[in-house]
Amino acid sequence: MRQGSEKNTRTPRPWAKPAGGLILAGLLAASIVPAATIKDARSRMGSDFEITAVHAQEAAARSAIDAAWAEIDRIEAMISSWREDSETSEVNRNAGIRPVQVSPELFRLIRRAIKVSELTHGAFDITFAAAGDLWDFRADDPEVPSEEAIETVLRSVGYRKIHLDDEGQTVFLENRGARIGFGAIGKGYAANRAVFVLKEHGVRGGLVSAGGDLVAFGRREDGEPWSIAIAHPRDRKRVLARIPLTEQAVVTSGDYEQYFIHEGRRYAHIIDPRTGWPASGLQAVTVICPDAELADALATAAFVLGPEEGLALVERMEGVEALFVTETGEVRSTSNIRRHLNQEDRG
Repeated sequence: MRQGSEKNTRTPRPWAKPAGGLILAGLLAASIVPAATIKDARSRMGSDFEITAVHAQEAAARSAIDAAWAEIDRIEAMISSWREDSETSEVNRNAGIRPVQVSPELFRLIRRAIKVSELTHGAFDITFAAAGDLWDFRADDPEVPSEEAIETVLRSVGYRKIHLDDEGQTVFLENRGARIGFGAIGKGYAANRAVFVLKEHGVRGGLVSAGGDLVAFGRREDGEPWSIAIAHPRDRKRVLARIPLTEQAVVTSGDYEQYFIHEGRRYAHIIDPRTGWPASGLQAVTVICPDAELADALATAAFVLGPEEGLALVERMEGVEALFVTETGEVRSTSNIRRHLNQEDRG
């Protein structure tokens, strides 16, 4: 999920693809062990979510899924900037005015987000929201903001302008008009928490799909690993790679869901928080690592950084793999994904 204007996530996208271009394979394989596979799809956080649970008892699986939905709802109530009663909204209302005491959970999430900003030199930044608000990718006739408007809002953007006080557990945004938004990390965090709850309820394997974020754990009903196919962002019928998956998160960020063409240039919804303009150079980035929250943030950051810097960033990180499709259609990937690529895409 993506570092774009958070207002675009207020309602579900009817055209959104489950798992952001990932094709789930083998979910209904024949059972060779006594287990049931239960699936439940709902709209949450402005996206299409789906929870799949493997459990020996169907009733227990459904109970676990209900508990996971409740956890996702709890997370959304905490991080939503569209709910007036959320902690995040309280922080944003008091930007440039006073520090706001928040729950330890939100405090830790913001601190982790800042660490990712430091790691990516600002390519990921939860203060992007002020700049993202200038872009309306849902409008019937989208407009490109003026350079002056972008320069003005950029004065409020920057992770270094978030001040955290450990002793008081407070968050203070330095500038009036500043806003934090979790559009590029929130669904990954929610997916992580949903998996935790499913495991607590005895689910031995499953999937949580949150828009462009997917977390797989355990195994399928037949005992085999889960399998994903990474589709080409411009041709959904073309599979770039098939990858066996367990205890991993897969997140795709791309330019194909929300965009518009203006004077021959494509403007997609992933905003570079350093410039206020939509990122360019890539069609899509898929990141695989054990943590959905991190994968969510890194997929956005890598898309913003582009094919060269983005791949270099991932290559430096242990346990993180990625596949890139450049704006010209070239496929690049880290070594562990490369061996799963179709022969024609291995170069």
